[in-house]
Amino acid sequence: MWGNPSVKPYPAFHANDDAETLRNAMKGLGCNNSKVIQVLCARTNGQRQEIARAFKTMYGKDLLDDLKSELHGDFEDVILALMERSPVYDARQLRKAMEGLGTREAILIEIMTTRTNAQIDELKYTYKQMYGSELEKDLIGETSGDFKRLLVSLCAGGRDESMHVDPVRANHDARKLYQAGEGRLGTDESTFNAILAAQNYAQLRLVFDEYQKVCNRSVEQAVQNEFEGDIRDGLLAVCTVVRSKPAYFATLLHNSMKGMGTRDGDLIRAVVSRAEVDMTDIRSAFEALYKQPLEKAIKDDCSGSYKDALVALVRGN
Repeated sequence: MWGNPSVKPYPAFHANDDAETLRNAMKGLGCNNSKVIQVLCARTNGQRQEIARAFKTMYGKDLLDDLKSELHGDFEDVILALMERSPVYDARQLRKAMEGLGTREAILIEIMTTRTNAQIDELKYTYKQMYGSELEKDLIGETSGDFKRLLVSLCAGGRDESMHVDPVRANHDARKLYQAGEGRLGTDESTFNAILAAQNYAQLRLVFDEYQKVCNRSVEQAVQNEFEGDIRDGLLAVCTVVRSKPAYFATLLHNSMKGMGTRDGDLIRAVVSRAEVDMTDIRSAFEALYKQPLEKAIKDDCSGSYKDALVALVRGN
């Protein structure tokens, strides 16, 4: 399930030394941002938690508080995101996406379609600890119809994660998808949900191949034709993730930086959440899709310490 991370455990790790480096970087006037990057962007999340403990033990101060008072803007957002444990970060991102007027469905889709069963279980537990409510209940409250059902399915965290494939069943399921969509008037959404949210990725790739043979078009084209709005976006995301999770994130990164202005929240979330998972694979997918290195795209779009931190995470240690 896991790919090639860019940030790996730092071999010569010593929490006390790192805590001291950070303390010196933040002492006096101004902050030595490059030292902060040098330490925190080259350590795993587990190592960062150890540094925070060492910092508190040595100086009687909270590392996060010091970072908040010394750093600013997007650079601060990246560093604070790095300091959160993954399930805490995901829980906070989901909560923010659902708070206030309107829901940012794209964030719900991104997180719920790309996390493993184990990550979803930990996320649900963490969300309940942090907010006192069930993630599933909040997702139901913020969404409706077929999109709501897809999110509930994904939130169950019950996808088959084996690599077992059954070609006969794949052909049967491809025909079922055709009959539920393009082969009838109207769409039987529940069939799409049942197949796309439950089966393992290798099996679904076979289903997609069979669909192409049976119907002479891709599953993605069928989803485009048969669905609209959030459920279409959700199902298309599932299809993209099934074919290649690195390509899904490469596209997300590209979209966060294209056009006028940068969607910094999306850019930060993608880099921080994938650095220790599959960022090396995402880098390769980005270059294959967009004919330029991901690092160059970031350098062209961002500046200052914010740019340096993102590049450090993408390049890895």
